[in-house]
Amino acid sequence: MTNNNHDADVAFIEALAALLRENDLTELQVKREYGDSDCLNVRVSRMMQAAPVAAAPAAAPAPAASAAASLSAPAAATDDPAAHPGAVSSPMVGTVYMQAEPGSPPFISVGQQVTEGDTLLIVEAMKTMNHIPAPRAGTIKRILVEDGAPVEYGAPLVILE
Repeated sequence: MTNNNHDADVAFIEALAALLRENDLTELQVKREYGDSDCLNVRVSRMMQAAPVAAAPAAAPAPAASAAASLSAPAAATDDPAAHPGAVSSPMVGTVYMQAEPGSPPFISVGQQVTEGDTLLIVEAMKTMNHIPAPRAGTIKRILVEDGAPVEYGAPLVILE
């Protein structure tokens, strides 16, 4: 591989990283074929964390800004479903289904009591229907996803209290 190809590949990878950030993606994979025996296979991924974002405003140097940040930080923490102690997160990337098949009743509804192991919903990944069980007994307080919606790994699905 010549230096020109190397420079072009580096620029291509940097452009993929920028695309990842700009579109708030967690992973991107691309394969470029240059010929029969020369190709570039690139996978760019990043870990998304909500906690550092919430902690950043509290480090403001001005006293007035610190007071304002400390007042808004608890509100932000309660508004973030992923930070809720009862959040049930998606164990995989896929598509959410709220019922076993179209036309049948949904597995859960707000206010419903569930026991440990009850199916909360289904996440389809690679044509496999994965039943997401309740990690413990409790009451469904919020449903954070819609039927047929795509979900990312770690995305909050429901709030169980």
